[in-house]
Amino acid sequence: MNKAVTEGLQFMPPAFSEGLRDWSQGNGTPPTAEWHNAANAAIVPSDGDFGSCLEVMKTETLTRVRYKGETPIVPGCYLRVSVRIKAISGNLPIAQIGAWAGEGGGDHASGLIEEGPATTLTSYGQVVEISAIVGSGARGGVDMPWGLGPIYGHFGLDLTGPTGGVIRIENIRIEDVTHIFQRDMMDWVDVRDFGAVGDGNTDDSAAFEAADGAANGRRVLVPEGTYQLDDHVTFTSEVRFSGQVQMPADKRLHLLRNFNLDVYFDAFGDEVTAFKKAVQAFFNNADHDALDLCGRVIQVDAPIDLHAVVGNQDESTIRKMIRNGQFNAEDSNDWDPDVVASQATFDTSNPLELKHVANISQIEVGSLVQGSGVGREVYVFAKNNATGKLTLSHPLYDAAGTQTFTFTRFKYILDFSGFSRMAKFILHEIDFRCNSRASAIMMAHDGDIFHLRDCDFTKPKDRAITSVGVGCQGMLIDRCNFISSELGLPVVQRTAIGVNVNANDVKIRHSRGVRFKHFLVMNGAGHIVTGNHWFQGDGDGSAQRTAGLIFTQLNLKSTVYGNYVDNSYIEWTNEYDETPDYGVELSFGGLTIADNIFTLNNGSTSFSFIVIKPHGAGHFIHGLSVTNNVFKSLDRRLDRVEKVDDSIAPLDSGRMRNVTFDGNIFNDVDKFSINPVTVDFDRESPEKNWVLEFGDYLPFEGNLRQITSAVVEGILRDGSNDQVFPNFSFNSNHGPNKTQARMNFPYAVEGRVYVTGRMDNPI
Repeated sequence: MNKAVTEGLQFMPPAFSEGLRDWSQGNGTPPTAEWHNAANAAIVPSDGDFGSCLEVMKTETLTRVRYKGETPIVPGCYLRVSVRIKAISGNLPIAQIGAWAGEGGGDHASGLIEEGPATTLTSYGQVVEISAIVGSGARGGVDMPWGLGPIYGHFGLDLTGPTGGVIRIENIRIEDVTHIFQRDMMDWVDVRDFGAVGDGNTDDSAAFEAADGAANGRRVLVPEGTYQLDDHVTFTSEVRFSGQVQMPADKRLHLLRNFNLDVYFDAFGDEVTAFKKAVQAFFNNADHDALDLCGRVIQVDAPIDLHAVVGNQDESTIRKMIRNGQFNAEDSNDWDPDVVASQATFDTSNPLELKHVANISQIEVGSLVQGSGVGREVYVFAKNNATGKLTLSHPLYDAAGTQTFTFTRFKYILDFSGFSRMAKFILHEIDFRCNSRASAIMMAHDGDIFHLRDCDFTKPKDRAITSVGVGCQGMLIDRCNFISSELGLPVVQRTAIGVNVNANDVKIRHSRGVRFKHFLVMNGAGHIVTGNHWFQGDGDGSAQRTAGLIFTQLNLKSTVYGNYVDNSYIEWTNEYDETPDYGVELSFGGLTIADNIFTLNNGSTSFSFIVIKPHGAGHFIHGLSVTNNVFKSLDRRLDRVEKVDDSIAPLDSGRMRNVTFDGNIFNDVDKFSINPVTVDFDRESPEKNWVLEFGDYLPFEGNLRQITSAVVEGILRDGSNDQVFPNFSFNSNHGPNKTQARMNFPYAVEGRVYVTGRMDNPI
């Protein structure tokens, strides 16, 4: 007996000798006639085979002897109803166990098997046992599988066939035979014992829930078969799947005890379906903070829209992690980007909006926007088909008026963009094998602390990580490896980008980027980029190089520390400014570049490692520290390590402030950029006005704005070769390029002086 299920329940009906008021001539329900005082029934006190028993003369085509008591039916329990009978005289009948299945409220559970195997009596005096097994599960040997509907039954003997025979009936027995199907010490329960059918059509949801409820610490077994689950199912017990399940897209399977992708794969038999169902449960249950992919390789042939998969939530703000697995993009047309060319109008008074957008219904949210006067990594944040307006992730710097834009929607293995907000989400030890077919991750529109650690992004076709909104606020990228799909292309032909950032406080740490067009495009402020290595050369010996790290905001309060910047440069722009000319604002400032290694192979002599590119007039630097870096060119000498790209607008050299270039090491660089800089000047013949040139040292083509000190080495001599100690003064901003100082003496002198000048005002 399965004591966990049946202990305390009474199954055995009373003996006939105790009276026949408990026995019905009908189906056993209360209104039916009793055998008490029936003319064709009598108690035989001492039969040679049965002892006390019931003798019945069969006067009806169907004669029933049913127990009127309600025998409980318990999910997972199996009952054997049996009776021994023998024919005494007259016609020989057909005998079988009969039953009536009852639901709550006394209703009949229709549509079930309510009779056991039939046996035809063939001789007089021969004892024949009639039996049948009833239970919730459709197991082998179960004659009446009732599922979970009935809660009790009326059981007994049915006699059919010709009338006129006399039959003796021993006491009817009802026994718990659950042990036949489940050993008492077994550590699992079988869903079939609770009514699961596994035919791929019958809804087995209630049976699964019932099995879980009865497990009581044991595992639940889902044996071979295909189990249709039309409702949500939650297992609080550990579950093992030998068979598989199928569910509607909006129904969830929660596995609270053994929640991992292996179990979901056993359940669904398909890796992508298993992942989707696991994610669906993950976002709808707070019992787990991590989904373990168990090191599995998930073959994906189309983007996975996480918001659509979850189905019922627009945000996730509880810490969650997906870890330890691989997504492998297979060849499929579903990875092809959707490209739409459409005319639209941009007005600087609404800098995050495109209006009068033609064919707007064809443009997808998350599309990259390209056109004249559009900065890099500008995306469609939202759209309104009714008004014909698109909301952009950034303003456009020089696109006022109407033009034709190109909108390109890349396809991502994991697409979170349908979520309005996602916070504290972690991807750990995930290998995104994009295989030059797919991009990797598109982030949610809003959120913070999206954390990627120890992940690999191998050959993303277009983008590795894309942010179309501010879901990248406080994003952390730690110890990740980014390998471009364009390794073999010359630099000038590349289009793939590693990561773009729109919000603040992002940390990129100890990661590696290989041969993208750009590794990082970062808007916002408060960033820390440290311990990384990115390199963007090619095997063609091309002198062309692109920016590895691009800052697109004027005032950064950010640091670039301890990185290896290889065959690329750091670019600083204001390309997301709809009115890019300097106005009432802070200009380029708040950036620290320290303790980095900068290396160039086969580069152009005009290449520089740090480039500022104003997109409007009047800008200047008012806070930049470049210290303790190593700058090295391996194959040819560089002119200098920093420059201004004035292809759109120059910097205002007359307004530079608080710029430090100090402690750097220059290898194969012609002009050392230093500020403040101390230069020694010699005059071997007396001059009254010494013209001192600082231009080779002043960063970013700066003016010589200040002389902060001057020291005479040795002695000065006048035209008579006498030692003199004259006073002197300086004029800075001297010369045609304002890079000279004029040192003024009261009379002509010769000798050596050390003069310290600056291209900025220090405060």
